[in-house]
Amino acid sequence: MLMRQPDGHKNDSLQRRLRLCEAMVFLMDNQSNYTHIEKRTNLKNTITKVIVYIGLGLWALMVLFPFYWMVLTSVKSYGSYNTEYIPKFFTASPTLQNYIDAFTTVNLAQYFLNTLIFTLATTALMLLVIIPAAFAFARLQFRFKNMVFTLFLSFMMIPNELVIITNYSTITNLNLRNTFAGLILPSVASVFYIYLLKENFAQIPDELYYAAKVDGTSDFKYLWKVMMPICKPTVVTVTILKIIECWNSYVWPRLITDDPAYYLVSNGIQEIRENGFGRENIPAMMAAVTVISIPLVVLFLIFRKKIMAGVARGGTKG
Repeated sequence: MLMRQPDGHKNDSLQRRLRLCEAMVFLMDNQSNYTHIEKRTNLKNTITKVIVYIGLGLWALMVLFPFYWMVLTSVKSYGSYNTEYIPKFFTASPTLQNYIDAFTTVNLAQYFLNTLIFTLATTALMLLVIIPAAFAFARLQFRFKNMVFTLFLSFMMIPNELVIITNYSTITNLNLRNTFAGLILPSVASVFYIYLLKENFAQIPDELYYAAKVDGTSDFKYLWKVMMPICKPTVVTVTILKIIECWNSYVWPRLITDDPAYYLVSNGIQEIRENGFGRENIPAMMAAVTVISIPLVVLFLIFRKKIMAGVARGGTKG
C-alpha cells in the first residue's frame, strides 16, 4: 500500500517553487532595468562625445583656417589674386613663384641666418644662467634665500615696456646697437623659467642630494648626473618655448637694430613689405610668412609630447 505524503510537505514544496519563480521574475526585471540603464548611459556618453568632438572640430577649424588661407594665398599668382573680387577657397593653378621671389627678390636667407644665430645663442646662454639659478634656489641653503627668491618673483610684476626702456638705454650707452650682443644680452635671463625649473628641482627628494653628498659628489655633478635627467622634460620644454619666443621676437629687434644686416625674420618681414615686394603683392608676402612659420610648426609637431609633459610636470606638486 502506498503511503500518502503529508499535506504540509506538499505546501512547503509549492511555496519553494513559488519563491523560486518570484526570484526568477525579479532577476529578469532587474536584468531588463540594468539593460535599459546601460543603453541610456551609452546613449548619453555617445551624445556627449559627439558634442565634444563637434566643438573641438569647430575650434580646430577656426585655429587652422588662417594657416590654410596663408598657404593658399602664397600659391596664387599675383594676377589671379588681384582678379578675385570674391575670395576663393581653392586655386586651380597653384604656383611656387612666390616662394622663389621670397629668396631672390629680398634678402630672406640673411634674415633666416640672423634669426638662427640669435635664437641658438640666446637659448644656450639662457640655459647656462637659469639652470644653476634654479638649482641654487631649490637645493642650496644660504642666507636670505626666500627673500631673494621672492624679490625675483616680484620682477614678474614689472611691465615689459619699462624693462625695454631701461635695456635700450643700457645697450645704447654700451654702443651695442646693431650688434648680436645687443640683441642677445637682454634675453639671457628669465624669472619665469627660473621659477619653473626651481619648482621641478624641488620635487626631487632631499634624500638623493644628501646621499650624493655623503658619497662626495659635487653640486655640479649632482645637478648634471641626477637632477637634469629627472627633469629633462621640463628642460626640453623651456628650451623649445625660448626658441619660439626668440623666433617670434619683434619689438626688441625692431628697436635696437636699424641695419638690415642684423634684421631678424620677424622685423625683416616689415622691411620686405616696405622695400621688397611692396604693399600690393600679398601672395609674395604670404609666401615669405609661410617660410618663416614652417620651422616653428615643425618644431612643435616633433616635440609636442615633451612640451605637454614638461608643462604638466611643472604644475604638479609632490
